[in-house]
Amino acid sequence: MIKRILIIAFLSVLIFGGLFGYKFYQINQAISHIQLPPPPVVAASEVKQEQWLASLAAVGSLTAVAGVNVSNEVTGKIKAIDFESGQAVKQGQLLVELDAATDYAELQGLLAEQQLAQVRFNRGEKMLEKKFISSSDYDQNQASLEQAIAAVAAKRTLIDKKQIRAPFSGELGIRQVDLGQYLAPGTAIVSLQKLDPIYLDFNLPERHISQLNKGQSITATVQAYPEQSFSGEIIAISPAIEANSRAIKVRASLKNADKRLHPGMFAQVQINSGQQNTVLTLPDTAITYNPYGNSVFLIQTTDKGTIVQNRQVETGISKAGRVEIISGLNAGDKVVSAGQVKLRNGIPVTIDTQPAPGERE
Repeated sequence: MIKRILIIAFLSVLIFGGLFGYKFYQINQAISHIQLPPPPVVAASEVKQEQWLASLAAVGSLTAVAGVNVSNEVTGKIKAIDFESGQAVKQGQLLVELDAATDYAELQGLLAEQQLAQVRFNRGEKMLEKKFISSSDYDQNQASLEQAIAAVAAKRTLIDKKQIRAPFSGELGIRQVDLGQYLAPGTAIVSLQKLDPIYLDFNLPERHISQLNKGQSITATVQAYPEQSFSGEIIAISPAIEANSRAIKVRASLKNADKRLHPGMFAQVQINSGQQNTVLTLPDTAITYNPYGNSVFLIQTTDKGTIVQNRQVETGISKAGRVEIISGLNAGDKVVSAGQVKLRNGIPVTIDTQPAPGERE
């Protein structure tokens, strides 16, 4: 009985072992016929050593040297509008006239009163010499004359304020009033901006204060004209450090004869120190920017072939499509400059014979 059971168990093991062996053979054959994908093709760039003009980078905004909303000081109805929206005007140029017909009529009455006061004063002066009037009467005549003169001057000032003029030369904005409109004091009529030169205000960390001086040259770029740079110089450095941000406020002046720059524009600023520094650089396409730090894929040659390894780097300023590498790489190191999306640590790669698209020119 026991012998029969052993024979059955042996035969079962033999049969199942054969089945498992056959399946294992089939799986190995299938795996051997699977073709692994070729290594990804990437573009490579070399870490270069360059001479860059030492500079500081910042962001700022443009501000008009002088900018106001032209408004009226006194009430009145608009009699005439003597400008067009967007017009260039000179200092003192007439912009708006308010109706002053009543004021001119009142001025004629005040002039008559002044003339009468002048006659009384002159007559009283002669009579005082002959002692025909008292000194108090003479003083009263003099006070009446001065009051009449002051009243005339006040009315002329009021009439003059009803002629609204440009306080300085500049460019007008969009007209905000209409002919015949009644204006309350302080009503905005039109914006007036002086655009040449134009100010550029920006902040820098307090650690850079020793590198700033009045008259220092700066270069600015704006998104509206990415291919053009604008030159200027620092004209003011705040004497106090901001308590909250620990930053120092700086103001530069830019020439703007062609009126391309406008108040409110955002600008990238480079402050030039005049010294040349030796820096390591890479094309900006080689850098992967992350919240936890910037990195590159370093190309290495091993006994397994050409592979890539992720490497953390510290970056500095950027110029003309290249980025300064402060630490993490050495001159001559090769990194991936295009095709990083399909990479991971340790995988083999094939180097493209062509450089990255941004470097082919």
